[in-house]
Amino acid sequence: MSAHQDSTDPRLCDLDGFRVEIYPARERADIILARPPMNTISMAQRDQLRQAFEALDEDARVRVIVLRAEGEHFSSGGYIRGFLDASPEHVSRLAWNIAAPARCTKPVIAANRGYTFGVGFEISLACDFRVVSETCRYALPEQKLGQIPGSGGSARLQKIVGITRTKDIVMRSKRIPGRQALEWGIATECVADDQLEATVDVLADELRSFSPIAQRTAKKLLNDTEDSTLSIAIELEGHCYSRLRQSDDFREGVEAFHQKRAPQFRGT
Repeated sequence: MSAHQDSTDPRLCDLDGFRVEIYPARERADIILARPPMNTISMAQRDQLRQAFEALDEDARVRVIVLRAEGEHFSSGGYIRGFLDASPEHVSRLAWNIAAPARCTKPVIAANRGYTFGVGFEISLACDFRVVSETCRYALPEQKLGQIPGSGGSARLQKIVGITRTKDIVMRSKRIPGRQALEWGIATECVADDQLEATVDVLADELRSFSPIAQRTAKKLLNDTEDSTLSIAIELEGHCYSRLRQSDDFREGVEAFHQKRAPQFRGT
């Protein structure tokens, strides 16, 4: 892939511990953690990661965002000393910053290998898809510091695996291998380590083949109804379905189906 590093948006300049690469031909942007070997995430980096997701969400060239890392480990977690130095106000924003992938209207894929601990696990949980290598080890090790996860980790994990498994992971600082993460529904796919990038490439290309407006609608609907009752979820689904029936993309999808051709979605 031919990458273009964007320097026009100030939110994508002078980044601390990561970089952003945009691939216009594939309508894709990669946010790459780049502080090897452990890709520790600093306090300032959390603010910048949020801003990067917001900038890419507004970029018309980008349909899919991939969050990945250099080296054999996704991230060993946060910069520990930074927690003691940060102000209470700054710490109170941690969960908001790390939830940026979930708020982003575009599909976000996390590519996880090796250590994916603490905030590295938490930001991956905020993504829509988690493709993991067999070397991946998920963990929320904050109990070893006399602390608990502070960026949504335990809350998001409990929604996925339930309270029993979440207590086992959080209260014991337990490490979950990639294959087990797949079995428990944490990971979307688990592949051999040398297949991680290729698998992510296939998924990213598949996602951008769909209607942008239908993808945005599906993501928001599923996020918004996660905590709702079944009857409310069905009601909201019906409203979203009704709105999409008026879209150009839906008409194109129906016409392409009957004409036995690939649809050309425009996102309107």
